[in-house]
Amino acid sequence: MKLSNQVAIVTGASRGIGKAIALALAREGCHIAGIARSQASANAIAGEITALGVKYSGYGTDVSSSASVNETVDQVIKDFGQIDILVNNAGITRDTLLMRMSDEDWDAVLQTNLKGAFNWTRAVCRPMMKARKGRLVNVGSVIGLHGNAGQSNYAAAKAGLIGFSKSVAKELASRHITCNVICPGFIQTDMTDVLPEELKQKLLEQIPLKRLGEARDVAELALFLSGPDSAYITGQVFTVDGGLFI
Repeated sequence: MKLSNQVAIVTGASRGIGKAIALALAREGCHIAGIARSQASANAIAGEITALGVKYSGYGTDVSSSASVNETVDQVIKDFGQIDILVNNAGITRDTLLMRMSDEDWDAVLQTNLKGAFNWTRAVCRPMMKARKGRLVNVGSVIGLHGNAGQSNYAAAKAGLIGFSKSVAKELASRHITCNVICPGFIQTDMTDVLPEELKQKLLEQIPLKRLGEARDVAELALFLSGPDSAYITGQVFTVDGGLFI
């Protein structure tokens, strides 16, 4: 297995894309530190992960709090002894038109989706630099590339994540640490399940592959970018959108 005895932190691991990524890494022998907003949510996937023969620990962590993130990273190192992979997947939406958007709507999305990635990346870069190896995988969105009405806060956070990732890639490359971004399109998750059926049909008409993506479509790319076969790839942005923005 390509990731035997490696350790990955996966944020937003309790469901959707994060869960699929955690499972994909675990199938390749990677031990998982799963991050969620509550300890109960973080523990929810423990059985599925450990059934694959790897170690799992869940951590309820506020990704927007640098103190909480630093404390968790210290604990992960105590529990696992190392950190080889970080997948920044945690994210929220607070969709509304700009004229109706509150300060709280803006701040919550930027704090979780952008500052959260900053907090985790800064916290893990020291042990990775010391080890002279590491994989950073940030989950963005096609909205960060193309924008979308009613999602100015989300688009700003995900666009910022791209610029952040390219800068980090340049800073850490000399220590053999790579940093790449995956930008999913419309993926079948809890977030898309609530969309009206009429809107889903309109979306399908625009997607050349004529289907919504599945979490595993993103997870398989995350697995590749976390492994040895992607050693010469850094600072790149990959869309997983069924051809929506060709």
